[in-house]
Amino acid sequence: MAIDELGVTLNPTSPVPLYHQIADQLQKAIETGRLNKGDFLPSEVDLAERWSVSRPTARRAIQQLVDHGMLVRKRGVGTQVVASHVRRGVKLSSLYDDLASTGRRPATAVVHLGSDAADEEIAQHLEVPSGTTVTRIERVRYADDRPLAIMHNWLPADIGGSLTAEALASDGLYALMRAAGVRPHEATQVIEARIATPEEAETLRLEPGAPLLTIQRVLQDESGRKVEFARHAYDATQYSIETTVVESG
Repeated sequence: MAIDELGVTLNPTSPVPLYHQIADQLQKAIETGRLNKGDFLPSEVDLAERWSVSRPTARRAIQQLVDHGMLVRKRGVGTQVVASHVRRGVKLSSLYDDLASTGRRPATAVVHLGSDAADEEIAQHLEVPSGTTVTRIERVRYADDRPLAIMHNWLPADIGGSLTAEALASDGLYALMRAAGVRPHEATQVIEARIATPEEAETLRLEPGAPLLTIQRVLQDESGRKVEFARHAYDATQYSIETTVVESG
């Protein structure tokens, strides 16, 4: 789509800075597919003229999306759309399915699948005695060939014991659990932010000290049994959590 067809509209009297208004509308265009991966944007000078803003304003808007991992600057070539930001609602769904439903190409590398003895923390979350045999899974999830998340999961052995690396590489964990008769019902999760360890930065192809969004989750089935404990770390430039907040009284 031509940049003129995006219909970027600016309100100079708004308290929202012009560069942020531009970046927000470009981000929505990328997320909705009106700007596709591989598309090139005009030069900053051209964009500034089209939007009747200063060149520094246009540059700052573009830089905001570069920082978010949605655009990349290529010397001598231009500014290109590389990926859409994964904005995920708070619901019981697989990241694999969320990526597929938004037109991204999910892929999974299964780093580990096997039996472990639950330490005190894992045992507490799964409500089993310490030392109980559980299934431990470690995966790296990709979106459009770019690493997005490092995922650690622990499941009761009777649930995780039938899983295969091949199945985990081609489908989401929750879909596999449902196929096995386990019905995810409710989860308690903690969302935090921290910097990546050197190992995480290398795996996710990030600079040392890059920001990560982390989720720790305990999932229970319809009977109230704890069926999963998870620790996931996401590249914060590609991923965010979206919630709806309503007035309490």
